[in-house]
Amino acid sequence: MATKQFKAESKRLLDLMINSIYTHREIFLRELISNASDAIDKLYYKSLSDGSTGLSRDDFAINLSVDKAARTITLSDNGCGMTKEELEQNLGTIAKSGSLAFKKENADKENKDDIDIIGQFGVGFYSAFMVADCVKVISKVCGSDEAYCWESHGVDGYTIEPCEKEGHGTDVILTVKTNKDEENYDEFLESYRLQQIVRKYSDYIRYPIKMEVEKRRPKEGGEENETETYTEVETLNSMVPLWKKNKSEITAEEYNNFYKEKFYDFEDPAKVIHSSTEGSATYNALLFIPARAPYNYYTRDYEKGLQLYASGVMIMDKCADLLPDCFSFVRGLVDSQDLSLNISREMLQHDRQLKIIEGRLEKKIKSELLAMLNGERDKYEAFFKNFGLQLKYGVYSEYGAKKDLLKDLLLFYSSSEKKLVTIAEYIGRMKEDQKNIYYASGETVERIDHLPQIELLKDKGYEILYLTDDVDEFALTMMHEYDGKEFKSAASSDLNLESEEEKEAAKKQTEDNKDLLALMKEALGDKVTAVSLSQRLKTHPVCLASKGALSLEMEKVLNAMPNDQKVKAERVLEINANHPVFNTLTKLFDSDKDKVKTYAHLLYSQAMLIEGMPIEDPVEFSNQICELMA
Repeated sequence: MATKQFKAESKRLLDLMINSIYTHREIFLRELISNASDAIDKLYYKSLSDGSTGLSRDDFAINLSVDKAARTITLSDNGCGMTKEELEQNLGTIAKSGSLAFKKENADKENKDDIDIIGQFGVGFYSAFMVADCVKVISKVCGSDEAYCWESHGVDGYTIEPCEKEGHGTDVILTVKTNKDEENYDEFLESYRLQQIVRKYSDYIRYPIKMEVEKRRPKEGGEENETETYTEVETLNSMVPLWKKNKSEITAEEYNNFYKEKFYDFEDPAKVIHSSTEGSATYNALLFIPARAPYNYYTRDYEKGLQLYASGVMIMDKCADLLPDCFSFVRGLVDSQDLSLNISREMLQHDRQLKIIEGRLEKKIKSELLAMLNGERDKYEAFFKNFGLQLKYGVYSEYGAKKDLLKDLLLFYSSSEKKLVTIAEYIGRMKEDQKNIYYASGETVERIDHLPQIELLKDKGYEILYLTDDVDEFALTMMHEYDGKEFKSAASSDLNLESEEEKEAAKKQTEDNKDLLALMKEALGDKVTAVSLSQRLKTHPVCLASKGALSLEMEKVLNAMPNDQKVKAERVLEINANHPVFNTLTKLFDSDKDKVKTYAHLLYSQAMLIEGMPIEDPVEFSNQICELMA
């Protein structure tokens, strides 16, 4: 029989379909299974519409088989089948989708919601040529006595001729290519490999995908440990997605087992989020918050994203666009019929539906975390121990774009409560005259608790948030305020906590000692912006404060980064006027100004060490101590 040319613009288009559209060769099986499912759906829909077939959903199946000797893979369905004309139209014309045409024709009919057509581009079938030299399609329409065979070796065209076939439906027979160079095609002749592909992409096709698989069992009447090989028809797919069941029908154990098997975790998830939405973007989502952070979570190797399904067929394993970075710890999947996919169905087109789903998932995750925070505090604190750092980074990153989303989810250690608290809880306990939310930064809670800078705040009974993560102060600075209350560092040079009388007394005391303070500033040079008398110190002789937006803790964090750009905060050396050291300084100012300068350097180095910052010249520091001891 004469070979016909494809009814497409050019052979180059078919070559593009075969070699360029799909990233992974294994996709061919997903596409053929989806076509088989569509064919069954069409026949099932017909039975619902006119009752002519006498078939129920349980009568349908997709069968997969391999013949290694003949190098063939056969995929069979008992769906609607195709006439000679339909074979010509659907397979002889590239990008002609019979499924899409069927979907449009029945869009307004009563039973349209009972059908779930997958294929809409008409190119998925041609992915078979990525692994096959020859593709043969034997098809027979339900209720017809005629069967036809469509056969093609690729760009050379195709033939259609009558043939014999038992039963209605379609058989797709692929003759697998032989290996060449680094291209391994033999893998697709292994039944275990086909099983992997089915479970990866087509596990939730609604019809059973059956295959005869080889197994081993103890040999009857044989010796101990002697086994024999046998074959058994096995259903490879789960069929009914867990996420499409009603929540009331699913047990916690089923959720947990699904999560551990699907996402390869050995622990139950800390939280399950199961939601479905209809409207401008219809989708089902099954999300999980892990019990602990993966070993590589805070590294560049970690890849965020949700599995994306279109009508039960997996399209992407890691769809990063469905999750904001601040919730990158969430694992799970989204199944939608409405997403606009590109022609290969391997990538999403960035459209309105995608943004709607992303926004809704974001709100849902936050609401579930808030519910955990308010109703299961211990559980939330365990979650925050694992992923709180990511929430804080989320507040700071993208110029604070997510700060309003995340601010209610943050926890910090409280100086008065001796535990983690929310900012809202802090505000609920604020004094009537308190204008700011006070915080102090350091490596540990213990070290912060002994900082000289917080003595006055403690003395006045103010609660202080202790910040121990590098990102904490950056996050609060980005937030600026919460519920109208501004954040204020305990190390700030302008706490402004004194009464008017105290301010006047401090002003007079500074004026009386201005020459001493000027001499100390002169000795320290550009190490400090100023030397001043402190109103915050009670028992300590000295401390460092900072002016401007950059704090001492920020300076430490930024300078620890691997770059050549170093920054420096505006430092103010504060001296406790009520400490014996200050009395010594005032006496020395009249008798030994050089020793005052030595004291200035010594006190500055002492303040640096208290802050956990390195001193510039340890040898000089040691010599200064020895000089004063002599």
